[in-house]
Amino acid sequence: MEDLIDRIYEAAFVPELWPVVLDGLSTMSGSVGGALLVASEAHPPRFAASASIMDALIEFSSDAWRNNDRPLRWKPSVDGFLRDVELFSPDELETDPMRHELIRYGLGWQTGMVIPMTNGEVVIYSVERRLQDGPHDPTSIASLNVLRPHLARAGLVAARLGLERALATVSALQSVGLPAAVMSAGGQVVATNGLFDALPSVFQPLAYDGLAIGDPKADLLFQEAVRSTSAAIVPIVRSIPVRQTIDQPAVVLHVLPLRRSARDIFAGANILVVAASIRMGNQEPSPQILSALFDLSPAEAKLAASLVSGRPLKAAALDHGITVKTARTYLERVFYKTGTGRQSELVALLSGAAPLAPLAATTRL
Repeated sequence: MEDLIDRIYEAAFVPELWPVVLDGLSTMSGSVGGALLVASEAHPPRFAASASIMDALIEFSSDAWRNNDRPLRWKPSVDGFLRDVELFSPDELETDPMRHELIRYGLGWQTGMVIPMTNGEVVIYSVERRLQDGPHDPTSIASLNVLRPHLARAGLVAARLGLERALATVSALQSVGLPAAVMSAGGQVVATNGLFDALPSVFQPLAYDGLAIGDPKADLLFQEAVRSTSAAIVPIVRSIPVRQTIDQPAVVLHVLPLRRSARDIFAGANILVVAASIRMGNQEPSPQILSALFDLSPAEAKLAASLVSGRPLKAAALDHGITVKTARTYLERVFYKTGTGRQSELVALLSGAAPLAPLAATTRL
C-alpha cells in the first residue's frame, strides 16, 4: 500500500507513470484496468489509462464523451468511490449508452470517484471490471477509498499541470498555478514560486531556510506534517486550514510528499507545499467538500457539516445514527484536524469552506 501511495504522488508530476498507478488500483479492486480523466463539458477529456482499456478510452475521448452523463451522476461523494449499480437502476443500466460502449470492449462494471475543480473541470478516477466478473464488491470499494485523500491531492496537481510532465523545479512550481514551495527532508525551503512569495502573512521564514505558518495552531499541524512526511510516516493531517485575517483570505495548505522520480524534478526535494484559498460564501459546505479540504473521514465530515448547518451536537448524533459519546469522539478528531478547540470556532472556520480555488492574485507565470 505504501509503495502505491508513493507512486500516486510521483505520477502527479510524471504522468507517464499513471498507468502503473491505475494498474495498482485495478489489482487491489479485482478490476481489469483503470483510468484518470480531467474532463469538462466543453472539451474532450485528457486522460491516462491502463493499457488494457486504452482502446476504449481513446474512442471515448474522441466522441462518446459527449453522450456520457456518468460524471454528472458521480457527484462528489464523501464516501469516495461509487459503483455504477448505485447510480443506475437495472433498467437505466440496460439503456445506458456508455455501458453499451464498455460491453463492446468486454467491460461491464465500473466504479469511480469525481473530484471537482473550481474552473469547472472534474478529475475522475475509474476502474473497470469484465462483464462476467460482476459488480465491484464492498471490500474492493473499501480498499480503494483508503487511497481517496492521496488520489484527491495528486489529482489536483495533475489537473493543474494538464497531465503534462513537470520539467524542472522552477517551471513545475509555476505550472501548478498556486502558491507553492518545495522543501528538503530536513524542513529547509529549496525553491518557491512568486505566488508563494506574495503571501508573507501566511508563510514566515525561519533561520537556516526553515518555514513556519503565521497562524500558530496551523503551524503546529504543519510542522507535524513536514516531520512525518520527511520520515515517510503517514501523518494524521496533510491538508491544513489557515484562518482568515484582515488582509488575507483563509487558505488550506496541502503537504504532498515528493516520491521516486518526482524528486528529480524538484532538485531532490522531499516535500511540496501548495496553498489554495477557501472561498467565502453563503452556502453551507457539503460533507464532500469538508472531507476533501480537511482530511476528515466520512463520519467526521458528515457530523461537521451538520454542526455548520446549525444542528446541536445531540441532534446531529441522532441524525447520523450514532451516540452522543461517539459524536463527541468524532468532534475531538475534527478539532484536531482543523486546529480548532471550540465548536463555535469550528463552525466559523467551516462556514466559509468551498471547493479549492486559486488565490485572488493567482496567475500563470
